Amino acid sequence: MTKPHILPIRVYYEDTDAAGIVYHANYLRFAERGRTEMLRDAGFEHAQILHETGVAFTVRSMNINFKIPAKLDELLSVQTRMVSVGGASMEMAQAICRGDDVLADMTVKIACIDKRGKAARLPEAVRGLFRHKT
Repeated sequence: MTKPHILPIRVYYEDTDAAGIVYHANYLRFAERGRTEMLRDAGFEHAQILHETGVAFTVRSMNINFKIPAKLDELLSVQTRMVSVGGASMEMAQAICRGDDVLADMTVKIACIDKRGKAARLPEAVRGLFRHKT
């Protein structure tokens, strides 16, 4: 198993409902930030990839399990690791954690698409980088 990329996230008032509990859809936002920062830390930015190769990434499917609620002002971590890399897709495992407690975990399948929204091959540089980490 590869070491996950870790992104710290603070829970702000805007992330919560009236009871101070993180609204379920915001876990998706936290996860998106984790995936984006993992790519950025690996030397790739979404705008750069789109400009240089004409392709973008889109979520094809996601399965999420909510276990423990996150609350206002807590410091969380988004842990992201690559599970598999294919010709035109990637699968990642993510967990939103508070310390050692997993609050939510998910698997995400990402597809690579061209500017018309059609399936496209992953850029070789991205595929090569993550192929060695799975």
